[in-house]
Amino acid sequence: MTATLTAISDTETRSLTEAELEQLGAQLDAIRDAVIADLGQRDADHIRGVVKLQRGLEVSGRILLMAGVLPPAWLGGVAALSVAKILDNMEIGHNVMHGQYDWMQDPALDSATFEWDTACPADQWRHSHNYVHHTFTNVLGKDRDVGYGILRMTDEQRWHRRDLGNPVYALALAALFQWGVALHDVELDRVMTGQKTKAEAQELLDGVWAKARTQVLKDYVLYPALAGPMAPVVVSGNLAANLIRNLWTFTIIFCGHFPDGVQTFTQEEADGEGRGGWYRRQLLGSANISGSPRLHLMTGHLSHQIEHHLFPDLPAHRYAEIADQVRAVCDEHGLPYNTGSLVEQFGSVVRRIGSLALPGREDEPVTSRLGQLVSRLNPLSR
Repeated sequence: MTATLTAISDTETRSLTEAELEQLGAQLDAIRDAVIADLGQRDADHIRGVVKLQRGLEVSGRILLMAGVLPPAWLGGVAALSVAKILDNMEIGHNVMHGQYDWMQDPALDSATFEWDTACPADQWRHSHNYVHHTFTNVLGKDRDVGYGILRMTDEQRWHRRDLGNPVYALALAALFQWGVALHDVELDRVMTGQKTKAEAQELLDGVWAKARTQVLKDYVLYPALAGPMAPVVVSGNLAANLIRNLWTFTIIFCGHFPDGVQTFTQEEADGEGRGGWYRRQLLGSANISGSPRLHLMTGHLSHQIEHHLFPDLPAHRYAEIADQVRAVCDEHGLPYNTGSLVEQFGSVVRRIGSLALPGREDEPVTSRLGQLVSRLNPLSR
């Protein structure tokens, strides 16, 4: 099958023949196989070192917050706890639940039983993210990460009046990102349209409530109670750390999925695509963020979103090592390798969110789209 791709932007991409797709699949499989054959002690040392670092930062942050009546202590506590929560969610939780360390046979790093420090139950995440998103990456109508059920993120999504609030919805989603992720698998929008029964949603909501209750009690009842008279300071510090984690996670995820050049696909285009076609879709539906090793660690190595979408079960710290090989394969087949700085990628995401609040295509002049908006909102035009 030779797919015709629909771009979020105007990017042109050459089609590949069946033989070329088969070659692409074999080349990328070879990269993956080489990493798997090389897995060993340094990979175990990496994840255990990050777990040790995360625990140390969390303990330090919570102790500093209990002494947070002094501004330097509060700021230090918020900084340490924010980094701890980011590492727990991104480099540890997200990657462990992808099965990246199952080969170690360490019960603490078992993808099937791992639970993380966020409101989304791990079992629901494994379904909505590991299965749905990674199987149907950027397939409209299948991958709910395209807009998260509330945002218009591509021209191919029909415009509605509610989309005028696109920037506001995005800001709210960023600030409350762990709660948006927690409700992701519930699919409240589909319940409202009758595509999903209330009973189905309620079962998932019960799981979210159980997990969310634990998170709220931990951050806003238990630790503040341990702080005694410093309880209000601890509450404010925990709120700040959760907000910082949410904003950072939203930024990294959106930079990996929605900057200029990333493409979306119809369900028909993805049907019967084969291994090479699936790899091609991952390459065209992802984007990287350039930066330092420290930045890569703080993103859970999702700054290499291209490599992650290709090889979600490989230890993420290996992505930087194979990035040049992946890029060389892309060059050989005339496929784009979308990468840029954090500022560049996030700037294009922000422009897209604002632009798609208006009707019409993103590449149309603003004046044309404003004219369409006036026409659609004017009752005399209907």
